[in-house]
Amino acid sequence: MKKGTVYFFTGLAGAGKTTIGGMFYERLKEISPDAELIDGDQARRSDPNDTGVMDEDRYTTEARKAGAWDMFAWCRDIASEGRDVVVCSISMYKEIRDWNRANIENYREIYVKVSMDTLYRRDQKKLYSSKTRNVVGVDLPWDEPESPDVVAENDGDKTPEEIVDELVRKFLPEGP
Repeated sequence: MKKGTVYFFTGLAGAGKTTIGGMFYERLKEISPDAELIDGDQARRSDPNDTGVMDEDRYTTEARKAGAWDMFAWCRDIASEGRDVVVCSISMYKEIRDWNRANIENYREIYVKVSMDTLYRRDQKKLYSSKTRNVVGVDLPWDEPESPDVVAENDGDKTPEEIVDELVRKFLPEGP
């Protein structure tokens, strides 16, 4: 059976990974109708232990790692069934990305990169301008991707549509 591909869109909060990954997913569905979209924030909110309250314990390094291990094991299982998966998540740990490369046969990593100035300017979730704790890139360290398949610069020089067009040309040469 042909394995599916896991397209992992990673970057800091506010980088545009959900926007760009979601647009890529829509294009992917044209040739892979059973593709799945997994957003890290939504996956966390679907946790049956989620009380709906901003519980800072759920955003610690340990909690984030546990969630990432679970999410990527799930993605590997979906891909092993022959279905494509688009994942949009910070997943800030090199060890998890290394595991993905070693254990997911068709793994593609797209690093949506922006400057800290852009993140502070966008700040849609008010993570950078508030006193919120456990913010990756502010008071939690992260391992910037060292060897992604693509670095998608998203500081505003290109529109998200232009970035997605480039990704489609690279990863989906057979269409859409």
